[in-house]
Amino acid sequence: MTATEFSLLLPVYAGDKAAYFSKAFASTVVEQSRRPSDVVIVQDGPIGTELAAAVAAAAASSPVPVNHVRLPANVGLARALETGLGHCAHDVVARMDADDISLPTRFERQLAVMETGYDLVGTGMLEFDEAGRVLGKRIPPTDPDDIVTSARFHDPFNHPTVVYRRSVVARAGGYRELPLMEDYWLFARMIQAGAVVANLPDPLVMYRVDAGAYGRRGGLTLFRSEIALQRSLLKDRFVTRRQFARNVLVRGGYRFVPVGLRRVAYRRFIVRNYANDGD
Repeated sequence: MTATEFSLLLPVYAGDKAAYFSKAFASTVVEQSRRPSDVVIVQDGPIGTELAAAVAAAAASSPVPVNHVRLPANVGLARALETGLGHCAHDVVARMDADDISLPTRFERQLAVMETGYDLVGTGMLEFDEAGRVLGKRIPPTDPDDIVTSARFHDPFNHPTVVYRRSVVARAGGYRELPLMEDYWLFARMIQAGAVVANLPDPLVMYRVDAGAYGRRGGLTLFRSEIALQRSLLKDRFVTRRQFARNVLVRGGYRFVPVGLRRVAYRRFIVRNYANDGD
């Protein structure tokens, strides 16, 4: 069987750090046992000179073609990703963030699953801090029924790990603006549209957690996004009225929990303690 060609979609904006971008690019392109066929770097608005130099250096030394798409103004992640998808050369597209790290066999493992007929494949991931210490492991549901059930309450995919089919993304309506929930909303609509989905439990991406990570998961902006998301899921009949009420109460309420308690709740229910994990 001929190996499936795929594109890598990598957004970057002014808030990203040059050193983190360089490592993300190298880990996801140069160091992969199965490399993408092309890379689309979407620059969401102006960036600083150091980051611009890192992007230019990565593109110049890349072992695969790089299409550097520059957006003149910052338009937000959803619109940047939607623009980037339009520049990808292949239907199968891998997502990557500019501050995370892919492990060397990530694409080899995921593409093997995609080639059996799947439309969306995620993986587990390790969370690590700015000192490089591994903090925990996020293992997604792997049973297809469990993925669908989980999606009624929370994102069943670790969004920086996914590989999907662009045609199925388009069929589901593509990326739509919703601060910090663009990916979850898209994945729910893909499931609703009949996408064949899977998760690999093994951590194949390292997800960087900075000091402000837990603060960004709360506040009025996130609460508004949460309500908008839940209303959309109810309108699309992806959740029932009872599930809608539960989600607004639990997920919406979580946005107003103090940051310290939010961190404890997140690590208690979402992330397994890696140091004490017997796997």
